[in-house]
Amino acid sequence: MKFSLLLALGLVASPGRIINFDADALGKIPPGWSAPIANGGSASRWEVLRDRTAPTQPYVLAQLSEDPRANRFPLAILNAVELRDGDVSVRLKPVAGQDRSGGVVFRYRDAGNYYLASTDDSQQDVALFKVENGRRFPIGSVKHDVPANAWRILKISLAGPRIQVYLDHRRILTAADNSFTAAGKVGLCTAGDSVTYFDDFRVYPKQ
Repeated sequence: MKFSLLLALGLVASPGRIINFDADALGKIPPGWSAPIANGGSASRWEVLRDRTAPTQPYVLAQLSEDPRANRFPLAILNAVELRDGDVSVRLKPVAGQDRSGGVVFRYRDAGNYYLASTDDSQQDVALFKVENGRRFPIGSVKHDVPANAWRILKISLAGPRIQVYLDHRRILTAADNSFTAAGKVGLCTAGDSVTYFDDFRVYPKQ
């Protein structure tokens, strides 16, 4: 097949984007990222910091606010990239907090409408949610070992309504949902008072 035909059939992925935060200024959220306040919660605190265990040395992006209020879901959104179908992944490490949660946001429209997949050390599970009009709805979850202070790879693969969630390259959850079908922004999330580190954020759109 000619390349143009493969691209038209969606069999060729467009060039991806890899972000490792290693060239960004310490103590600040990286350029091109924003931290919207979700669900009427308090402001989050996203900063680049040094971590000797980082998969790509020397820096990571961390959510450092430890506000314990319930229904608080800090977001960091990459503004310049949109994804409908394809893959998005990140390496994450829960460090502190009661929740010890971290995850990936995708098909993000605004702070009240998006999907997310997250790991939760306190619940020992991996879960998929949609947030619609500011309300959070579970789509699926699976019990899984999520150790604190250890790096894991969380990946989401999207094809139309089909959503697949992988942890450390193993597919552990598959679901379908038609709430958000258009391309949207991607990003990172935590929950409650979670202090979580992120590294090696990758986005691979498929045309």
